[in-house]
Amino acid sequence: MAVALTIAGSDSGGGAGIQADLKTFAALGVHGTSAITCLTAQNPEGVLGIQACSAEMLRKQIEAVFAELPPVASKTGMLFSAENVRVAAEFRPTVVDPVMIATSGARLIDEAAVSAMKDLLSCARLVTPNLHEAEVLIGENITSEVELRAAARKICKTFGCAALVKGGHLKGVREAVDFFYDGRTELMLTAAFIGGVSLHGTGCTYSAAITAYLARGKSLPEAVSRAKEFITQAIVQSVRAGRHDVLNSFWR
Repeated sequence: MAVALTIAGSDSGGGAGIQADLKTFAALGVHGTSAITCLTAQNPEGVLGIQACSAEMLRKQIEAVFAELPPVASKTGMLFSAENVRVAAEFRPTVVDPVMIATSGARLIDEAAVSAMKDLLSCARLVTPNLHEAEVLIGENITSEVELRAAARKICKTFGCAALVKGGHLKGVREAVDFFYDGRTELMLTAAFIGGVSLHGTGCTYSAAITAYLARGKSLPEAVSRAKEFITQAIVQSVRAGRHDVLNSFWR
């Protein structure tokens, strides 16, 4: 069984972060390993508190994984501090999900880490920003599909890694449109926009699915395409837990 690694924060509500990544790895048939960057007290309604892991302990977690369970592919999620971003960069993650702001609006990264995050991208194979994160990376507003496509190309050119810019937050659209660009291949990935459903952890699950498919030997464009179908169905076939709808990573 192929091994995948997630370097991310823990979500006590189980919908995002490490918990979402490990569920996705399991659903797609890869062995999931993890290095926890921070603890969060959160649920689908919001983030109540964050406590970062020390850079030294984060490095030890990753070293422990590489020593006995070397991952075929790895991803980062919430890193929170500049120190943890720099530690993650040492291990050259395959996929970087530049988690900056939670769906609830809570900030999940400090100011110093934003600059370090840009350096991390040069070590990665793919970055998967949502619309707001892409705006931070390119320093421009994105208000249309044309600008979304241009952002993917600009990120690729600027940071030297492939980009998957997600348009789920675009206003006034009927489809969830994402643009992938790696310098040679360009993909426009679409799915019907599911209205009336607010789901936590979609970005984590999407990037984890890409990582799992890469661990299974798929090419980057194929991994991205398959992951788009995976996250779309996880949303469409969402289930109820407590008072909230949650992603169904095991829809298959």
